[in-house]
Amino acid sequence: MIQLVLGGVRSGKSALGERLLAQGPAPRRVVVTGKALDVAFRERILAHKRARDPGLAVIEAGAEAMDVLAREAAHGGTVLLDSLDFWLFACHGEDADPSDQLARGLAPYADAGGPQLVVVSSETGLGPIAADPATRRFVDALGALNQAVAAAAHDVRLVAAGLSIQLKGNAA
Repeated sequence: MIQLVLGGVRSGKSALGERLLAQGPAPRRVVVTGKALDVAFRERILAHKRARDPGLAVIEAGAEAMDVLAREAAHGGTVLLDSLDFWLFACHGEDADPSDQLARGLAPYADAGGPQLVVVSSETGLGPIAADPATRRFVDALGALNQAVAAAAHDVRLVAAGLSIQLKGNAA
């Protein structure tokens, strides 16, 4: 089963993703994709780490996240991917098509009776059109990936101001 949590920066999407992870069957693990490239982002990552249960398995996957997801499905339980947008950023400059990699990573979770996957991603389509071409390409690519995950997901939620709106599926 796939659940998708979308939202803006500081919307509460990661907190909702972690609550959904806690509600899913064990074993539970988190696959993280963000890399600390500056002090401010390092602080954000540390805040996420401090907020998590210290016994929770965390796999720092970066650009390898989809391969990690495919491997982790064999262990059953629930996996939280935080986040799709930083995975896409980590893939910058790679030859492989991110949509092909995404499909491979999601495939083991497509069955409602199989392992559970919670995907957190930024919804960048609510803001103005970016002024520079590189940012527009990133926003377009992330929008396409978000749509692909939403199409495969059993449950899709949008988070704003810490509140969740059900877009697809039934609220648990």
